[in-house]
Amino acid sequence: MNRRLLTTAITAMLCLMTFVLVVSPGRTQSTVAQSIDPLAPSITPVVKPATPQPEPASMACALQPDKGSVKARTQAMLKRRAQLLASGSFGLSRFRQASKMAAVQTGDKPTLEMAQADVGYVPREQIAFVDPTNYGDRFLNDINGNPANLEPLLVLHETVGSASSALNLFQAFHRHDDDQVSYHTLVKRDGTIVYLVPPDKRAFGAGNSVFVGANGAEAVKTSRTFPGSVNNFAYHISLETPYDGSHNGYTHSGYTQTQYKSLAWLAAKTGVADERITTHKGVDRSRSRIDPRSFSDTTFFALLRSQPRTAEIAIRCTNPSEAAAQP
Repeated sequence: MNRRLLTTAITAMLCLMTFVLVVSPGRTQSTVAQSIDPLAPSITPVVKPATPQPEPASMACALQPDKGSVKARTQAMLKRRAQLLASGSFGLSRFRQASKMAAVQTGDKPTLEMAQADVGYVPREQIAFVDPTNYGDRFLNDINGNPANLEPLLVLHETVGSASSALNLFQAFHRHDDDQVSYHTLVKRDGTIVYLVPPDKRAFGAGNSVFVGANGAEAVKTSRTFPGSVNNFAYHISLETPYDGSHNGYTHSGYTQTQYKSLAWLAAKTGVADERITTHKGVDRSRSRIDPRSFSDTTFFALLRSQPRTAEIAIRCTNPSEAAAQP
């Protein structure tokens, strides 16, 4: 009996030792595997290939409007839109170049009082995206090959609604020419300046229009199906309409003093002479446009003349031949 118990005990010990020898290596490997942090950085650095950055949208003028079919022009428009979207958003320097602060000739010499007035008021500035279907290139020649790079013109508008509703309209994709619309800049009720379309581009602010000034009637025809307009040489600024102005009536409560100050500050930086500042009503051929309603010329021009005129906002596009010659 004792011998049988001893044999059983020895057999049990041998089985236990065999189990330990078989299982232990697996546990050791498991323990080592668990000690490796799967989130730890690799010893060999991973070098990501450089992502090519798209070229910024060109400031060059287009040579002449395309006379092709509607389908061909639509395809060209969609291609241009894709390129502009890929180039990314515009920086402030594309809208206003603070380095070009030299005074321009406007009939009055800049004075110390003017400089102090300019420094005394600086509005808030913002940049908002506009869908590329709602603006285009400026042209060197009209659709018939005539010179079209005329002297810049400033055209004043109002939104006839809130600033946000105007922005929503400009940011929407519009395939058809009849729906495409934009301003270069918008001035909110609190005086905030919102840059929309770069000044070297053509905003669609006054479709059927002409400016009559010292040079006679001025308009540029850029389409076979639409009449000529001032858009090719105009800079369009719109004032946000007051809350009581969202209607087709002839008057409303008017614009804030801060809006007038921001408008004067902005207009002075275009360097456009007083005699080439007009309104949407003033250039509209259909005589259906009456904006900006309840606008005080006296208030605006008094503030404008207290500002030094500069060339910070360059309305002209760049001649392609000159752009190609630059290093």
